Amino acid sequence: MNHKIMQLRELLSRKESEKKPYETISSGCQPLDRLLPQCGFQRGSLIEWIAGGAGSGASLLALLAARAACGRGGTLVLVDRRQRLYPPAAKACQLELQNTIVVHPASAKDECWAVEQTLRCPDIAAVVAWPERLTSHAFRRLQLAAEHGGGMGLLVRPATACHESSWASVRMMVTPCATSSYVGRQGWRLGIELLRCGGLFGTKPLELEIDYQTGELRDAHPRSLAAQLAGTTPDPRQARA
Repeated sequence: MNHKIMQLRELLSRKESEKKPYETISSGCQPLDRLLPQCGFQRGSLIEWIAGGAGSGASLLALLAARAACGRGGTLVLVDRRQRLYPPAAKACQLELQNTIVVHPASAKDECWAVEQTLRCPDIAAVVAWPERLTSHAFRRLQLAAEHGGGMGLLVRPATACHESSWASVRMMVTPCATSSYVGRQGWRLGIELLRCGGLFGTKPLELEIDYQTGELRDAHPRSLAAQLAGTTPDPRQARA
């Protein structure tokens, strides 16, 4: 019996070593890439955005990540059970609509099935979905499906999901922020807190700003070039000197 157990362990270890490492791609947002340990998301994984309020921008971030995932080809699937997706908004994100499939499941069960089946397909580069509730078992099936197909599962969840277990490789909280006006700058602001990613938990929120006119997503508090090169925040006393 012990001999068979050893053989089984060796077989599992061999299979694990044969797995090819998945490619890391951009999140579609440079400030967010700088926050992530691997400077992006890995294919074959689930990414979860928790929307911390109406107009949080979670769906926008998911669509930008989907665009990046499909940058080298592949099909995008949008599983939109509530039919909340606004086509002009998807076009504004510069998605390749001719390579996009939109699915409108009739129930939560059909929604979960559609996400799992599309994630298992190796020709699907990314799947974006808005599931409200996921059991741990269903979440695990989605994680295995993404790993099998090699695509990315981009899940936008309500705030109540924050208390549920998650099989996502990266989990973020996205909350709307007060809009501020500057000379020559005005935009919609959102905050991103990295709840879990590898060994990182509960990082300091990153505040982003979306330009109303251009749609550009940028750091709301950019540091000076000298500070970026030095990796430090400028001393206000030096700035007054």
